[in-house]
Amino acid sequence: MTQKVFLVVSLFISHLLTAQIGGKATYQFLNLVNSPRMAALGGKVVTNYDYDPTQPLFNPASINPAMDNQLSLNYTNYIGDVNYGTAAYAYLWDRRTQVLHAGITYVNYGKFDGYDEAGNPTSSFSGGEVALSIGHARNIAFTNFHVGVNLKLISSKLENYSSFGGALDIGLMYVYEDWDLQITGVARNLGTQFTPYHEEYEPLPFELIFGISQTLENVPIRWHFTLENMQQWNVAFSNPSREQTDLEGNVQKENINFIDNAFRHMIAGIELFPESGFNIRLGYNFRRGEELRIAEKRAFAGLSAGFAIKLNKLRLSYSYSKYSTAASSSFFGLNIDLQ
Repeated sequence: MTQKVFLVVSLFISHLLTAQIGGKATYQFLNLVNSPRMAALGGKVVTNYDYDPTQPLFNPASINPAMDNQLSLNYTNYIGDVNYGTAAYAYLWDRRTQVLHAGITYVNYGKFDGYDEAGNPTSSFSGGEVALSIGHARNIAFTNFHVGVNLKLISSKLENYSSFGGALDIGLMYVYEDWDLQITGVARNLGTQFTPYHEEYEPLPFELIFGISQTLENVPIRWHFTLENMQQWNVAFSNPSREQTDLEGNVQKENINFIDNAFRHMIAGIELFPESGFNIRLGYNFRRGEELRIAEKRAFAGLSAGFAIKLNKLRLSYSYSKYSTAASSSFFGLNIDLQ
């Protein structure tokens, strides 16, 4: 029986590990950053183990009693007319460590002009997606390890096509309080479409993320280091705009090597004064910085920054992320202590 279960699980995971990067999977909005804090630190940070109830949307193992009665509301005007936001809340439902977490992520893609096959204009249409999640985490008895699970229900409507699906996030986190150190790994978006847009069932954007963070002793700095998209090693691609042509017309493509791929998995961030009423956050996303880099022009792609101010029971957060010379986004957040 054990061997049969192991075989089924192995086949399921091997199917998921046929990696979904970019447009190879549906419900891509599930991998958008969910708060100004995450955006400012470079994106996809999964190691925060504190008051912030938005962190469990990416890593359910981070659910902890410090989140009790914390409500977080976040919004950004992403790029163009795309708007999206998140909301998260955690509740301690007994007097010890049983914390229940709930969250929602929504995206509104705005309005589009419709055209038929001949190019004649038709009526305008819109698109939107939403995901509801419920999560819980437990400490593994007599250890510093915490394991958590999110259950997500996903709804998507694009013009006249709609889809409904479900997914799980599974996280494991090691918390060593003496060093203020967190090490974690997360398997995200393990799931399927219950009803497809048309007839073909599409894969979800499964992703493996690993992270580590620590607050330095006697220095008010917390550093974060994340490895994203670890389910697929080759995430780099040769950019046609960087091809070189010699005098004889021979085209030399951009050379992608081991180091290029390694760096494209990395995200680095720091928080200055992380435990004070005012803190500053800085981050760099190596893959975004390289893929959106413009040759011979400084665009600061991949950089992000932000800050947070605590006013009594309110914490206001803001982040600014640079994508290119023509694209950037601001993220606004409000954390409310309801205790």
